Amino acid sequence: MLSEESAATVRATLPVLAESLDAITARFYDTMFADRPELLDGLFNRANQANGEQRRALAGAIAAFASALVERPEERPDALLSRIAHKHVSLGITEDQYVVVHKYLFGAIAHELGDAATPDVVAAWDEVYWLMAGALIAQEARLYARAGVGEEVRSPWRRWAVTERRSETDDVLSLTLRPDDGAPVPEVRPGQYVSVCTRLPDGVHQARQYSVSHSDSERIRITVKRVDATAAEPAGEVSTRLHTDAGIGDVLSVSIPAGDVTPGSGDRPLVLVSAGIGCTPMVGMLNALADGSSTRQVLLLHADRSPEAHPLREETEGLVGRLPRARSVVWYEDGGSAEHRQGRMDLSETELPEDPEVYMCGPLPFMRDVRTQLLRAGVPARSIHYEVFGPDLWLPDGAPASSA
Repeated sequence: MLSEESAATVRATLPVLAESLDAITARFYDTMFADRPELLDGLFNRANQANGEQRRALAGAIAAFASALVERPEERPDALLSRIAHKHVSLGITEDQYVVVHKYLFGAIAHELGDAATPDVVAAWDEVYWLMAGALIAQEARLYARAGVGEEVRSPWRRWAVTERRSETDDVLSLTLRPDDGAPVPEVRPGQYVSVCTRLPDGVHQARQYSVSHSDSERIRITVKRVDATAAEPAGEVSTRLHTDAGIGDVLSVSIPAGDVTPGSGDRPLVLVSAGIGCTPMVGMLNALADGSSTRQVLLLHADRSPEAHPLREETEGLVGRLPRARSVVWYEDGGSAEHRQGRMDLSETELPEDPEVYMCGPLPFMRDVRTQLLRAGVPARSIHYEVFGPDLWLPDGAPASSA
């Protein structure tokens, strides 16, 4: 909780700081990487730096956390940070790195605000930062402990061998992985992801997150969509590397499972909504339900370009068939049939179960549209959860920010 003095200062300066946050975060990353270029080797995603998504996500997170502190002082806004904490543990973020971030972030604040960065203003926002950092550090410590990562060896990374490689579509590949050291497979909650870190041709290591589409006691499977990378837009450099080079017997550096968009226990109906490669966490959920002989009511909703472009299509159909109370509705922009609907996802003629938990994954415009349809159909905002691949640039009003 903010002190009364700091709360008043933050409330008064939040509009001004919010207007400058994009410039502040841009300078923060620029100065930090100029001084500490090694942070781009295996820790920060340089594709998100190139396209500006990381700084926009950081600015949004800071603004949302500060707003919650001053607007709802009786509540702890830690839930806002759950998604960030999970991403951090998948990358091995450590407590000391928050000190490094503080140095460059507050240097950027002083530079961008100029004379407006008075000692009182800086002190108030310093309190916000350490409340936010402290909450993240505490959450991350619990996640590390849950995954068996100890204080002495605080690394989420292990070596995993590729045991199977399978093409799902022209641009989607599944890799089955087994721990190279013979150690047990860590618990993977349905819908979670792992980070894969690989060395790129220029010598820099980069990590990306991929949903676990299936797991058991001996192996996990990740499903990777290839994105074509360019010098100006390196977003697909890791996926392209995996598609091109990852073969059976190769060993990859893989993190502990992370992610907080996982179905709750109980028997509430599930509605799983996806588009394109967003199907992968949903397939992970379906596999877990089928392997557990679940009798839970499940409605699967998926949109794609065509049956040929639909990743894991046959497996998904088989999983729905294994669940006694599951059904699916699929939309294809091309190639609609009597079994599938034509065009974009339209829920106006789809009967939704009563009081469902909804989990979504796909492009942000798609999820915004479907969420609006769900709200109109009477599904409460608190019951709609979403996973986003990459920095979270969408915090919809009334939606749980931590619902990754």
